[in-house]
Amino acid sequence: MDVFEFRSLEQLSSASDWVIKKAGEKKIVAFYGEMGAGKTTLIKGICKQMGCTSNVTSPTFAIINEYSLDSNNSVFHFDFYRLQNFQELLDIGFEEYLFSGNYCFIEWPEISEPLLPENTLKIRIESQVDSKRILSVIV
Repeated sequence: MDVFEFRSLEQLSSASDWVIKKAGEKKIVAFYGEMGAGKTTLIKGICKQMGCTSNVTSPTFAIINEYSLDSNNSVFHFDFYRLQNFQELLDIGFEEYLFSGNYCFIEWPEISEPLLPENTLKIRIESQVDSKRILSVIV
């Protein structure tokens, strides 16, 4: 299993670099983990490492946030925690975002799995009692 462990926010840039390296050419990354595991914080770190020029915030209520990159590309940040059914996913035009050629970072992706391309990078974030976070690639 491919794993990265970190214990503090000071190590967030290393964790972000690890995810970016794992993604390679993949632009769709799904983040799995319990509430408070650090999904949004990790995505903030990844966006920063990628040169994001926008303020990265949780899209819990908005469902989707769009951030600008220095390269004139976008990052679409989804949070599907509040979605009740698959139709709501279709109603926001999720498929259009997936195939836009831009980065898509998805929190709580379970409801979207039937639409995720085969080459989606899936990352699990686990929070340990000693403040350690464990990132692993789901195969």
